[in-house]
Amino acid sequence: MKIGLVQFSPLWENKIKNMEQIDKLVSEVESNTSMIIFPEMTLTGFTMNSKSVAEEIDGISIKYFMNLAGNLNLDIIAGVVENDGGIFFNSLFHFDSKGLIKAIYRKIHPFSLAKEDESFTNGNEIVTSAYGNNKIGLSICYDLRFPELFRFYAKEKAELMINIANWPVKRIEHWKYLLKARAIENQCFMLGVNRIGNDPYQTYNGCSALFNPMGENILMCKNEEKIFYANLNFDEVEDVRKKLGFLNDIRMI
Repeated sequence: MKIGLVQFSPLWENKIKNMEQIDKLVSEVESNTSMIIFPEMTLTGFTMNSKSVAEEIDGISIKYFMNLAGNLNLDIIAGVVENDGGIFFNSLFHFDSKGLIKAIYRKIHPFSLAKEDESFTNGNEIVTSAYGNNKIGLSICYDLRFPELFRFYAKEKAELMINIANWPVKRIEHWKYLLKARAIENQCFMLGVNRIGNDPYQTYNGCSALFNPMGENILMCKNEEKIFYANLNFDEVEDVRKKLGFLNDIRMI
């Protein structure tokens, strides 16, 4: 499975300009790419202005990614500020290659340090999606600090876990180590897609990354705006889990 990590610098709360920017980035997606993944709150940046930027299911952002997935004939994972009947969520959408919504994950852990919990309602469901026969565990940014979520995904036998983020430079070492830890703990591919650039509050240097089921760093994308590609062989997950049966030995105390 060939995956593209789209690392870019979104303009603050400017959906149209960010769509134009993305159109340029994806204009020459490499052949045989199965899925491309974007950072958290893809078209707005990490804004707390939920009331002004949130969208219903028929909003411009969701329509854009549906059309993009269909036109490119590949799956897309992107972050959307979602309005569900006046309740606001920091959400991750998985669109399939026909442009249909395959899964919606709502961030379970709003980032209280930035008062995200005052602007957004937390999700309360773990969500696995899939590509073919392979399960994918979904998460957003601050979720990465809570290993319990990823244990649920391991219990569901997810082979790939994805985290989309706006993770700032000043805590970027935490990002790297937490991604690595989640891969090792759960014997899976752990993939994180982060942004670069600046918003009114933070600076970002990307470091979008992929770790394999043994915790080895396969990809680390530092402070560059482009699509980075990786090939995933899910047989690696099966092999590691068979040879090292750590997940079978978990005892919940």
